[in-house]
Amino acid sequence: MATDSDLYTDDGVLKKKHYKRELHRLQEELVKLQYWIKENDLRVCVVFEGRDAAGKGGVIKRIVRRLSPRVARVVALGKPTDREQGQWYFQRYVEQLPTEGEMVLFDRSWYNRAGVERVMDFCTDEEYEVFLRTCPEFERMLVQSGTILVKYWFSISDDEQERRFQKRTDDPKRRWKLSPMDLEARSQWVEYSKAKDEMFEHTDIEEAPWNVVNADVKRHARLNCISHLLDQIDYEDLTPVPIELPPRQDDTGYERPPIDSQNWVPARFGENPVDE
Repeated sequence: MATDSDLYTDDGVLKKKHYKRELHRLQEELVKLQYWIKENDLRVCVVFEGRDAAGKGGVIKRIVRRLSPRVARVVALGKPTDREQGQWYFQRYVEQLPTEGEMVLFDRSWYNRAGVERVMDFCTDEEYEVFLRTCPEFERMLVQSGTILVKYWFSISDDEQERRFQKRTDDPKRRWKLSPMDLEARSQWVEYSKAKDEMFEHTDIEEAPWNVVNADVKRHARLNCISHLLDQIDYEDLTPVPIELPPRQDDTGYERPPIDSQNWVPARFGENPVDE
C-alpha cells in the first residue's frame, strides 16, 4: 500500500504521476456521467466562482477535455452589451442554461453582480440589494424545474494569488490572463472578501449550497472538485461496447486527382506526399 511519502512531495503536493493517473480515472468517470446525462435527458448547471487566478478555468478545461461539446458546454460571458444592460439581470444567463441531455459549466455567472459589480461600483446599491433578495428564488426555481445546480467557490490565499499573478506577468503565453480588472482587484482584496461573505450569507441555500474548494494547490483542487462533481449525480455506466468497424469500400477504379493540383500546407515538419 502506498504511503504519503510515496504519493506526496516534501511540500505536501501530490506527485505528478499520481495526479495524472487519478485525473485520467476521473475523466473516464466523466465520460460515463456524460452518457448518463444524455440518456436520461438531465439538465446540469455547474457554476464556478472565486478569486482571480484561483484556477477555475483549469478545472473546467480538465472536466470537458474528454467530453463531447454537444453535451458539455462552457459559458464564459463577456461584458454585457447595451441591450443586455437594459434586460432583466438574469436574462442573458437564462439563455445559456442547459437543455435536456446537456451539462453547462459557467466560468463566472450571475454572481458577477455580488462580486466585481458590487466592489467596482458597476451596479447601484438598489440593484445589488435586489440581486441578493431574488437570486435564491431564481435558483430555487431552477432546481424545482428539474435542473441540477452545483455551485463552486474557489478559495485562494493572497500569497498564492500574488505568486500566480507574478507568473502570468512574467510569461508572455499567460499574460493575456491578466485583465485590467484583475490588476484593479489587487487593491480591493478586503472588499472582495466582504462581498463574498455577504454573498454567501444570502445565497448559500439548502437547494443550492456553495461548495468551497481549497485552490492553493492546483492539482489538489482539480481532483477534489471533479470528484465532488461526480458525487452529485447518481449515475451508471452506459458506455457503449467496442464498435465493430464495417469493412471499407473496395476500390472500383477511383482515380485521385493529381496531388500537385491541391494547395498543400508547407511541410515545415515531415514531408508532403508527391505523385508517383
